[in-house]
Amino acid sequence: MTTIKIKGMSCQHCVGSTRKALEAIPGISNVQIDLEKGEATFDGKIDGQIVKKAIISIGFEVIQ
Repeated sequence: MTTIKIKGMSCQHCVGSTRKALEAIPGISNVQIDLEKGEATFDGKIDGQIVKKAIISIGFEVIQ
């Protein structure tokens, strides 16, 4: 399982948008978003730049 920190999520709509963006990436499954922690976890071996690009495209920031 991979965990990434995401900056900018503030509501359930943000959670839904983030989940949808990650689930659209081939090879990612079991997406879980924790709004309080500002984290997304998922299964799958995916290039981090692909994930980062998907998050940025919906208006959020991935924190390294």
